[in-house]
Amino acid sequence: MSEQQDELLFDLTLSDEQQLMRDTVMRFANAEMRDKSRPADEAGEAPEGFYERALELGFNMVQIPEDLGGMGADRSPVSNMLIAEDLAGGDMSLAIGAMSSLSFVNTVLDQGTDAQKKQWLPRFAEEELHQATIALMEPNARFDATALKTTAKAADGGYVIDGVKTMVPLGASAEVMLVAAEVAGEGPAAFFVEAGAEGLSTSKEDHMGLRPLELCTVKLEGVKVGADARLGESFDLRRLLDLSKIGLAALTIGTCKSILDYVTEYCNDRVAFGEPISHRQSVAFMIANIAIELEGIRMLTYRAAGRAEQGLDFHQQAYHAYLQAAEKGMQIGTDGVQLLGGHGFIREHMVELWYRNLRAIGILQGCVAI
Repeated sequence: MSEQQDELLFDLTLSDEQQLMRDTVMRFANAEMRDKSRPADEAGEAPEGFYERALELGFNMVQIPEDLGGMGADRSPVSNMLIAEDLAGGDMSLAIGAMSSLSFVNTVLDQGTDAQKKQWLPRFAEEELHQATIALMEPNARFDATALKTTAKAADGGYVIDGVKTMVPLGASAEVMLVAAEVAGEGPAAFFVEAGAEGLSTSKEDHMGLRPLELCTVKLEGVKVGADARLGESFDLRRLLDLSKIGLAALTIGTCKSILDYVTEYCNDRVAFGEPISHRQSVAFMIANIAIELEGIRMLTYRAAGRAEQGLDFHQQAYHAYLQAAEKGMQIGTDGVQLLGGHGFIREHMVELWYRNLRAIGILQGCVAI
């Protein structure tokens, strides 16, 4: 094989650092998330101290430059994608919450000015918990992120923001949020808005899935911010959306892998008419289809993340991964419930919880920026 052909290969081999990270995250997901996801779903909130324990994994600190208090490793979309996948293997709701501040950090690293990085990032390299989030979605039918209703008008050397955001992760707990808004004559922009700002209010939402995640409605009524609160020299909304599409697809992979493992064991153990139900072709083929569709989502997602890491255009690949995740992830959730028969409908088994969480993938935007 020529050297030129070798460079074109799609290499999925993880580095030693990535493999170590995966092992650590998987242990955390199994110990702190999997067994606690059902009680958290019932309670409608994260387990006490969960986010403090997640902070100890050091996701934020690793990517923040050393001169800002971090460890100075290069920001890696592939590594961030793997984190999302492995955390979701424990619980998707808690994974989104654990990655909320990381999404904020990634976006500031990606699009912020040097002054903004110095202002906002050092606190997220500390051992003390600090929460941040991204407020993008709006409560409009057929929400279009490229046609935002939230507005930011120039006034008194700064901006006045008005609008309503919905499904904002950790909206009530975040110390600061990046709010996407339309600037007349300029297009979309993002602004740092701190908790407690005059005119800012939040209220918790209650959804079919993602119940442990603090999803909030955020209202901005004449919220004033300075000119330096506008993110970056220019804001690339499409890039933020694409990076989040990869993150959401990664969450789908982790959740669907849990479904595949669960139904495989269940169908091998469940005996009917003297043999495991997995011996029936209809059951075996359905499990095989889950594995096939899951691998398809994985390959598309890994390719998109790989192109993002290499600095190549990844818009089309991110869209393909997200579309596949939203459609086939929902199919996997449905098939998982179906394979358990009547047991799929009761709360004794985790499959119905994973099914409800997967319903959110086709709705969420901009909240898991890798």
